[in-house]
Amino acid sequence: MKQEISALMDGELFDDDAEAVLDKLKRNPDKHDEWRTYHLISDVLRQSDHVHANINIAIRERLQAEPTVLAPRSRASHNVRWFALSAAASVMAFTLVAWLSVQIGSETVPQIAMQQSNAVHSVSLPANGLDDYLVAHQEFSPSLDVYGMTSYVHTVAHQQEGK
Repeated sequence: MKQEISALMDGELFDDDAEAVLDKLKRNPDKHDEWRTYHLISDVLRQSDHVHANINIAIRERLQAEPTVLAPRSRASHNVRWFALSAAASVMAFTLVAWLSVQIGSETVPQIAMQQSNAVHSVSLPANGLDDYLVAHQEFSPSLDVYGMTSYVHTVAHQQEGK
């Protein structure tokens, strides 16, 4: 019967077949809902304006017919939520203090006394092929405190000729 209703809606039935389907619909009131459903689907596919108004009215009526629940809020869930939030804040504070203490502790550099030298000697060193490799891979050095940023730092050397 569903295929016959669909074919009738699409205009695919001959006059005799269409009359037979309409007679079946008149005799069987249970099929009226299917008829309305097929019309609703057709209207929605064609984007008819009256469909939106009918749907809005039906939704509004069903919402008004629903019973209103007037139950007080559970106090236990409120207390559990505050406990969870305070525990999370405490863990975050502890983590922050621990992280900062590790960072501050790693910045200490041993002090070395230097002897003053009066004479300046210039020394020329042969070029070392390892320097280029170290500069290219300095971002992976464990001795740097700025992890992740060293790949954006370019090392530049300037050598001034003797005066």
